[in-house]
Amino acid sequence: MSLSASHALDDYRISATSEIEDLLRRMEAERALITLSGPDGVSYTTLLWGIDSPRGLISFSADGADSALQTLLESDELQAVAYLDRIKVQFELEGLVHVRGGRIDVLNARLPREVFRFQRRSAFRVQPFSNPGPVAEFRHPAMPDMKVALRVLDVSLSGVALFLPENVPAIDAGVRVNQCSLKLDAETQLDVSLLIHHVTALQPEARGSRLGCEFASLDGQDRSLQHYINQTQKRRIVLAG
Repeated sequence: MSLSASHALDDYRISATSEIEDLLRRMEAERALITLSGPDGVSYTTLLWGIDSPRGLISFSADGADSALQTLLESDELQAVAYLDRIKVQFELEGLVHVRGGRIDVLNARLPREVFRFQRRSAFRVQPFSNPGPVAEFRHPAMPDMKVALRVLDVSLSGVALFLPENVPAIDAGVRVNQCSLKLDAETQLDVSLLIHHVTALQPEARGSRLGCEFASLDGQDRSLQHYINQTQKRRIVLAG
């Protein structure tokens, strides 16, 4: 793959182990059909059978009598493709081996080092449900004695947007908030650091501004954030349907 092509895929690339394992567990739980394919066009459809994180392995169901499977096992380049919520998920398979058992056959492969989820990062952003709505609580950067609780407008894996009411002193772009308690719901409360990237004035009737913030630090809480985003996406899909 060329350098330019690799950069073009950065918006879709997932390399955090926790995010990769979360996607794989969804495939397993939802019994998503997974198509394994080689460069010569031969393909084999299977299901994810198990995830062994400590050993760095994933397993698929297998039919040892299928001729397509035998052809794939001889290939050095294999791709796996599945769909979650109609979104294509793709990753390379390395070290694929056929393990014959007493009752069942399985295919073992190494846990993928990266996965491509073909939906741009901006599309990962979800708008939380209200009543009560999520808030970000921290001390005002310019006035340490003042505590603020700003409403969360939307959240993604990389950042959050907050509503700054007009009666709260301004917060400038470029400011870092080192201690912020992000309370998304009763089960998801994260201690994060934020970097204010931009401040956008909203329509006059909104009576406030939008703070676009990047997570400067998640301290290993990305799995909880990923779970919250997935659950919010699923809930919106159900309501829309």
